[in-house]
Amino acid sequence: QVQLVQSGGGLVQPGGSLRLSCAASGSTLDAYAIGWFRQAPGKEREGVSCISSNGGETYYADSVKGRFTISRDNAKKTVYLQMNSLKPEDTAVYYCASSPTVAVVKELNDYNYWGQGTQVTVSS
Repeated sequence: QVQLVQSGGGLVQPGGSLRLSCAASGSTLDAYAIGWFRQAPGKEREGVSCISSNGGETYYADSVKGRFTISRDNAKKTVYLQMNSLKPEDTAVYYCASSPTVAVVKELNDYNYWGQGTQVTVSS
């Protein structure tokens, strides 16, 4: 079983940056692909980014490509999401999740353990 604990997030002005962290407890992370998802009020949860178990492959949704960067440090059992040039439409609760696969996976249903979620608000 993988327990994921998120940190980071908060309130930032448009154009600003935030970094989210997703740390595993009770298990190593190096056998899991990790994804970041977000859910805005009244909307469905959507995929933002994903990284393969060894960090060699990444995926980004078109809406964040070029602004967000996903990375991982398996020795620290932590995955990061660096978010730059933030826009008001990035406002959402962000979740990390693990999938028992080595390759990038994009489908929400392929993820079985989830972090607690963290609020990101982009507003002036």
